[in-house]
Amino acid sequence: MASHRRVETPEDAEALLVELGAPERLVRHGRLVLEAADALLAHVDSLGIAVDARLVRAGALLHDAGKILHPGELSGGGSEHEPDGERLLVAHGVDPAVARCCVSHARWATMSSSLEELLVALADALWKGVRRAPLETRVIGEIAGRLGVDVWSVYTDLDSCFERIADGGAERLRRSV
Repeated sequence: MASHRRVETPEDAEALLVELGAPERLVRHGRLVLEAADALLAHVDSLGIAVDARLVRAGALLHDAGKILHPGELSGGGSEHEPDGERLLVAHGVDPAVARCCVSHARWATMSSSLEELLVALADALWKGVRRAPLETRVIGEIAGRLGVDVWSVYTDLDSCFERIADGGAERLRRSV
């Protein structure tokens, strides 16, 4: 079993990707998803919701690590990178909660996922301007529950946040190539 690998900062996560042989395109994708995640984290923090920002930020950068093993999935479809990415990261001593983002970012609808994992999944959509209503509804519900308020009292605020992040998608897409 691998010793524990400290991934405390985005720089740690990016260094790990490079060490594992990630192509520059994959590292750049992680950075762009991190931009969206940071915007989500800032808004969630402004609402007074405590989340593990380290997990969200590391998950945003590392969620597609399995594409190192499945480079065809960088530009084509496929989901083999998801469980293989989780195994790869765990084998290199990454916190299993962070490694789990490799699977949960794509399978959040069919598995129990923490708010942190849902934020990674949402950042992975919003970075390129894609809105995913079922995912957004789940995030809004989780946040409303933590605040102890009904969904509609936070819906407009969070929807506006998601739209602002998605609005930067075209510019982030230009930087992804």
